[in-house]
Order: sequence, then C-alpha cells, then structure tokens
Amino acid sequence: MLSTLTKERTEEAVPTPPPRPARSRLRGWGHWASVAWFLVPALVLFLVFVLAPIVVAVSTGFFKWGGIGPMDDFVGFANYTRLFDDQVFLGDLGRGLYLIVLSITVQLPFALLTAVLLNQKLRGRAVYRMLFFAPYILSEVVTAVLFTMIFLPGAGMADHLAGLLGLEGLRGKWLADPSTVMPTLFVVMIWKYFGFHMMLFLAGLQSIPTEILEAASIDGAGAWQRFRHVTLPLLGPTIRISVFLSIIGSIQLFDLVWVMTAGGPNHSSETMAIAMFQFGFKRYQVGYASAISVVLFMISLVFSLFYQRYVLRRDLSGAVTSGGAR
Repeated sequence: MLSTLTKERTEEAVPTPPPRPARSRLRGWGHWASVAWFLVPALVLFLVFVLAPIVVAVSTGFFKWGGIGPMDDFVGFANYTRLFDDQVFLGDLGRGLYLIVLSITVQLPFALLTAVLLNQKLRGRAVYRMLFFAPYILSEVVTAVLFTMIFLPGAGMADHLAGLLGLEGLRGKWLADPSTVMPTLFVVMIWKYFGFHMMLFLAGLQSIPTEILEAASIDGAGAWQRFRHVTLPLLGPTIRISVFLSIIGSIQLFDLVWVMTAGGPNHSSETMAIAMFQFGFKRYQVGYASAISVVLFMISLVFSLFYQRYVLRRDLSGAVTSGGAR
C-alpha cells in the first residue's frame, strides 16, 4: 500500500512534457528539407559520374566487347590475366614507378628549395613567385604543344641549345629515342608542376611562427640547424600532402604524354592511362580497356587508403607532427 502511494506521488511530481507544437515540427521538417536540397544534387552527380562509371567499367571488364553491339561474350577474368601476361602493360607499371621515384627525389626537393629561397627577404620575390607558378596555370595540352615545338628535331630550340653545349648526340632524339623520351617528359613535368608544389611549401613555410625560429636562433642554432630541426618538422604535413598529390598525379598521367608522344616510340613512354585510351578508343577492345581502368582505379584506391591510414593519420587527427614521422 505504501509503495503504491509513493508511486502515485512520484508520477504526480514528474511533470508530463507538453505536446510538441506544430510550428516546431514544421521547423524540423524544414531543416531536413534544406539538408536534402543541398545533399541530393551532390549525391545524384556522385552516383551518375563516379559510381555508375565504376560499376560499368567493372562489369565490362568481364566481357570481350568492341564497344558496338550487344555485350554477350563473357570471358570472366581473361582480360585481367591477359593484363599481367602483357609485357607492355608491365612496362607501363614500371614507367609509372619511374615517374613516381623521380617526382619524389627530384621535383619535390627542387620545389622545396625554391620555396625556401622565395620565403626570404628578396627583392622582387613576388615576381619570381608569379613566374614559377605561371606554368601550372597553363593547360596540359598547351604545355605539350609548346614543348613539342621546343623538342622538334632539327628546328627546335632544344636541338640548337644541344649544339651550343656540345651535346650533338642528343639532337633529334629528345622524343624520338626510347632511351631519352622518359627523361625528356619528366623535364616537362617538372616545368609544369613544380610551381604548384612550390606554392604549397611556401604556404607551409609562411604558417610557421617566426617566434620559434627566433628562439632557435637565440639558442645558437645556425641556418641549417633551424631548417633541419625546426622548419622541416613543422613542414611535415605539407610535405606529406605534396608527396601524395605527386604520386597520384604520376599514376594517372595522361594528357601531357598523349599530346607529346602518344605513348611512343614503341610504347617507351606509354602509361597505364595511355594504354587504356589506346585499347578503348583506337583498337576497340573496350573490355580489355575496362580491365586496365579497374586496375588503375584499384592501385590509386589502395594507395590512397594506405597512405591516409599510415602516413596522414596524425595530420588528419590534428596532431603536430615532427620530422616527417608518422
């Protein structure tokens, strides 16, 4: 009896929440309507232009199909096994790795050195920044046409410069010889893209508090010691992002190479993207080209996930990194 009375008093003491007014419910619906208004178009575009092509490419890779007519010749994994038996495609993988290594070991240090120099109190440094960044503004096609004229056999500026420097063996070989075409293309890549990485490094350098560098200088640290033990550790997140963008760009390189060499001579400058285009739009082997595109996508995806998980982990969590460490 006592417990019943206590329960009744407790229920009377706890006020019953008033019913939610209709205006509040309308506001809730309005909030979700606003979210849907901005989210649905983006989701539709993502589905149509990203997910749907991926699904089509994966499914097409299991067929032998020329792009015209019904897709009814199912071959399973034959296109994929053909890929890894193809010495040209394996060479494409090797050339992609070649560009990655040179980008990391040559292009990025060159961009970092230029950024450090332009971060100093230098007369006219704004003009230098503009000049170094200007090539990145040009489209890849314009850049490719420009350097095709520069490396034109016999009449190009590169041949005349080689003659003045006594490098007669290089004349006419820049884009025409298998032994020189990839280094030549990489020179064009440096000219085109190093300005972008330079601006990234420059932004990272300008975000470093001057008080830290002044404190290191007061403690007796020289210019190299300040750069090695202060600047580089604080620049670690920017360096890692720059490395990531450089690797992804090297893996997916297409338009610059296509306009300059179309993958020649004799496949010596061909990349995976070039091979995909050749088989899909020149040889009408769409099933095989789709298999190449799937492999290219998987390489980029796996690398991106691995890099984000093990290299960018601390950067993404907002921690201060040091010395380029994970």
